[in-house]
Amino acid sequence: MKLFIKALTTFFLIAVLVGCTQSANNQRDFDLNTDQKDASGFTRDIVSNFGRSFLDFNDRRDYDFATRNRLGDGPEVLEIRDNLGNVIWSQAAYAFVRDNSAPDTVNPSLWRNTQLNHYYGLFQVMEGIYQVRGYDITNITFIAGNTGWIVFDPLMSIECARAAWELFNENETIRQRYGTMYAVRDEDREQGFMPITAVVYSHPHGDHFGGVRGIFSDAANGSAPAAIDTYIAKYGIRIIAPNGFEEHAASENIYVGPAMLRRAEYQYGTTLEPGIKGTLAMGIGMGQSVGTASYISPNLLVGLRSDIETYTIDGIEMEFQMTYGTEAPMEMHTWFPQWKALWIAENCNATLHNLYTLRGAQVRDGNAWAYYIMEALALYGRQADVIFMAHNWPRWGNEEVMDFMLNTAAIYKFINDQTLLYINMGYTGAEIARMIKLPDHIERSWYTRQYYGTVAHNSRAVYQRYMGWYDGNPVNLFPLTPEEGAKKMLEYMGADTGKILGMALEDFERGEYQWVAEITHILISADPEMRDPNTRNAQLLCADSLEQLGYQTESGTWRNAYLTAALELRNGGRIAGAKALQSNGDALRVMSPNLLLDLMGIRLDSMRAGELNGGNDIKIGFNFINPGEEDYLVTVRGGVLLYYRGNDVLSGETTDLTLRLPREAFMYILRMVPNAPDWKEIPYISVISGNAAVLDSLIALMRFDITADFDIVLP
Repeated sequence: MKLFIKALTTFFLIAVLVGCTQSANNQRDFDLNTDQKDASGFTRDIVSNFGRSFLDFNDRRDYDFATRNRLGDGPEVLEIRDNLGNVIWSQAAYAFVRDNSAPDTVNPSLWRNTQLNHYYGLFQVMEGIYQVRGYDITNITFIAGNTGWIVFDPLMSIECARAAWELFNENETIRQRYGTMYAVRDEDREQGFMPITAVVYSHPHGDHFGGVRGIFSDAANGSAPAAIDTYIAKYGIRIIAPNGFEEHAASENIYVGPAMLRRAEYQYGTTLEPGIKGTLAMGIGMGQSVGTASYISPNLLVGLRSDIETYTIDGIEMEFQMTYGTEAPMEMHTWFPQWKALWIAENCNATLHNLYTLRGAQVRDGNAWAYYIMEALALYGRQADVIFMAHNWPRWGNEEVMDFMLNTAAIYKFINDQTLLYINMGYTGAEIARMIKLPDHIERSWYTRQYYGTVAHNSRAVYQRYMGWYDGNPVNLFPLTPEEGAKKMLEYMGADTGKILGMALEDFERGEYQWVAEITHILISADPEMRDPNTRNAQLLCADSLEQLGYQTESGTWRNAYLTAALELRNGGRIAGAKALQSNGDALRVMSPNLLLDLMGIRLDSMRAGELNGGNDIKIGFNFINPGEEDYLVTVRGGVLLYYRGNDVLSGETTDLTLRLPREAFMYILRMVPNAPDWKEIPYISVISGNAAVLDSLIALMRFDITADFDIVLP
């Protein structure tokens, strides 16, 4: 709400001058409804004229790159289903974009990007390097080794990875070139899969490893979760990842998982239907698959010895370049000298990426991002004949590769440096987001367009990274809640919601959609109990305003956010049945005690737990029996859970309770296993000393009822 202060002050003065004297319950017939609307005249003008002065819509290079070297026809209708027949990924839903021009309800640049991301199938980067694209939000890449395949980033869900792997194995060109590789392992013979000799995770985001079990046969996966570990050990398969991968892979969505899951519904538009008034591409792909996520732990970590390390796997030399603090906390590029091919992971894409994601995440470092792209340029760029990546399509030709890397580095460096310049000139994050504009040269580049990230919200990320949430104005040090501030604002205005709504309608007719969304949201926030009949009209008008903003925007994520909010405003709340990725439980098996205890502390309601045990400390020891695992001593002081670890932390320590258990059994204490029995009934957990009631009293004060079912646009 602090963003509204200047505008609200102006509005307040106008309201005083015109004299708001009518009753707050004086409802007028505003003729508002829940229907989805067409583009307004203002929106049609913006859409029809967008980018005409600086974007070359006749430039077909990306269409060439996105379709080049396709092998075979692939499925005419691509829909991937789970075992229950539910569609978990569909390209068929986007068939309406083929060979059609952008309608009035879609920004033409975003329409173009959706067309490009709609090309799917098996493609050859060059002989020996292949990708299946368009089978999930990410690409899956296959590198031909001497005896099998090295797989890079095996998609987000098991079902999508399996479909892509089957497409690859069944392709006639692949069968002719590499037929001697088929069914050389007993476990894979029935399904006719070629052997996999290594898997590479470029970075710890779930869409780059969640499908990993899908590229192994049913027999290799076995009936027990650990069967795949036996298979991998039997054939010496390398699972390669950057150092620190597992910690970040497990923690990213653990600490604020429910909140990020709920906000992801807005970012990815999971309750929207694909269509000219619905969800479209988001720059890096069509969206996320909603199948089943899996996980296999790395057995070869890169970056332990040096930031640049070379390995030869199955006869293929690969030089890994570590890139810290870029698109992920740790990410790695891979150089293939025999092909002069550079895998740039997700640090370069056919879109501007996020320094801050709308679903919520730690802010990324634009300066480091640009630095590591430039380092890759210096190391490999002048030699590279092709650059390929985890999203979108490759680019061929050294001049194209060099330009692509330079422009991509430039945009992150520009956003970082220009924001810092404005910060030092005294501007706030909100002001900078409205001021900052791309330089002309970068503005004209299709692969730096703002489909996923935007210059505006990335600049605010830079502000947050260096300056935090506070804008330096003491008025904003401890502001009222949105509801409290909205109620006081209406009180000062005379509380005539009908008159305010009427003025907002006039502004809507003038195309002032951002302002109308802001002022109507104040009316909504001031009346969460819906006591004023005009509040419902405010919701509907806010929805209509956000919808027009969604139609206008070039950003796929902003479009999803605007249209999801409009849908929820019209519905009166969150849409039930939002589609989401499901876990098969693999990640739980490898979570470290640190993460488990952090989660335990987050779930503990410290405001209530302060007087636990009469306000005295509680000490609980955990003796983990896993090989190489240390013991942990937990202290609860004043309702706050603290811990430290070591091989001798329990030696000579007086605890209220000490447990002996395998790390995996901690899931039962945290109730992370559905329909699980009480932890005291788990045979793998034994009490060494103390009273089990101590832990029960602690668990009783933990919040296990937290879900992602909270409102965002509604109060």
